[in-house]
Amino acid sequence: MLVLPSSVRDAIVERAREGHPAEICGVLGGEYDPDGRSRVRSQYPAENVAEQPRTRYRIDPEEQLVIFERLEDRGEEIVGFYHSHPRGPPRPSATDEARATWPDRSYVIVSLEPFEIGSWRWRADRSDDRTDRDDDRFERERVVTE
Repeated sequence: MLVLPSSVRDAIVERAREGHPAEICGVLGGEYDPDGRSRVRSQYPAENVAEQPRTRYRIDPEEQLVIFERLEDRGEEIVGFYHSHPRGPPRPSATDEARATWPDRSYVIVSLEPFEIGSWRWRADRSDDRTDRDDDRFERERVVTE
């Protein structure tokens, strides 16, 4: 379950609308629980540096490190990430699945057409002898707005 304050949800939706037709992205900070209830306290917008920002998102690694340092300085953990799908679908795309790298973190997606906000946890097989990603997957998680 992901607890998402309405103020954070509203800020992300506003950014998604302002960023249209490109995807927007950022990092979610707060209290992280890999198997239960994570609580978002803040969102950290990032510039989308993808080559095709209308259909992809990418956070510059240096900017991501700066955001992670800000989170740590504020006593927060990395809860997950967010991005928008300006023209749907309201779920992770094949590209989102191929590029997901943070096991057990939440990936919030704001779809503008049709309008929907959803969250998924990236579940990755973390065994040492693993040679493929066949068992890796997104699991839909419940979003509770406060």
